[in-house]
Amino acid sequence: MSESLPAKPNTPEGPIRLLGIETSCDETAASVVEDGRRILSNIIASQVDIHAQYGGIYPEVASREHAIKIYPIVEQALQEAHLTLDDVDGIAVTQGPGLAGSLVVGLNTAKGIALANNLPIIAINHLEAHIYSAWLDSPERRIDDDPQFPLVALIVSGGHTELILMETHLQYQRLGGTLDDAAGEAFDKVARLIGLSYPGGPAIETTAEGGNDRAYNFPRAWLEDSWDFSFSGLKTAVLRQVRRLEESELPLPVNDIAASFQTAVVDVLVTKTLSAAREFSAKDILVAGGVSANHALRTRFIENSEFTVHIPPLILCTDNAAMISGAGYYRFIRGQRDNLNIDALPNWPLSELT
Repeated sequence: MSESLPAKPNTPEGPIRLLGIETSCDETAASVVEDGRRILSNIIASQVDIHAQYGGIYPEVASREHAIKIYPIVEQALQEAHLTLDDVDGIAVTQGPGLAGSLVVGLNTAKGIALANNLPIIAINHLEAHIYSAWLDSPERRIDDDPQFPLVALIVSGGHTELILMETHLQYQRLGGTLDDAAGEAFDKVARLIGLSYPGGPAIETTAEGGNDRAYNFPRAWLEDSWDFSFSGLKTAVLRQVRRLEESELPLPVNDIAASFQTAVVDVLVTKTLSAAREFSAKDILVAGGVSANHALRTRFIENSEFTVHIPPLILCTDNAAMISGAGYYRFIRGQRDNLNIDALPNWPLSELT
């Protein structure tokens, strides 16, 4: 079993239940999680349909939708957990990174609830929360399946693609990250290039199912002697191929382009992560974030014969509040309590937590 952190003296006895609030981008979410593991509720209101008409996130619209939905979502999370605010021990809330306007809505909501109910507030880094989604219970895993340290974590979430070494809980050594486009951004941009809908990740995955992933030999940026990633060259190669096909007036083989592009991204992510795990003698690998929902990526990782790979169930890959509560538990038992004057940190790097 994975090691646990000792609790600080001010930690309450019995089960610890945290209300989590997540509004970093375009999902309004609230959740109640017990002891950083047992999900009592996990409510998510997505804005995908609203932003699809813009081909991407419209920040002002996102923050307005959060303001409309946040309190009903919190109430629903408490009702589904069969609890009231008297039954929770604290509020974990995303402080960053994310869209400034969206983060402020969640933070102000958490502050108001905390102040009115004399509850402590725990500010959470969104990337750290994605990592701790791997410790949450689900029908697919048991406690014995907890990630083992040391581990290498690949975070592929929105504008973030990072390789992290964890020797134990709450300790992060950044090995590398994206130098330009993150994997998720590349999916969105390539989807637009070939006429697919937003969000690009699911659209490309679905389209790729009917394609030949060897139709086009798109480049892989290996960046030798580095754990960093780069996907801008791949995106440019797809653009040039699309333009050549359009100039020749040939039909655009979107299935083949999507499949070839997806395979190029997966090749780099999997190969570099496995290499890092070998280099740093990791016991396990952890993959988290929205792109970890991609079936091709999950399959490649799971089929490797060297390492146990922990990937959350699909509902916990994309943004949700259960992961905020889950990460909040580990910080709560270490004694973290934040002031009500905390502000949003739109560009908060995970490396600052160590």
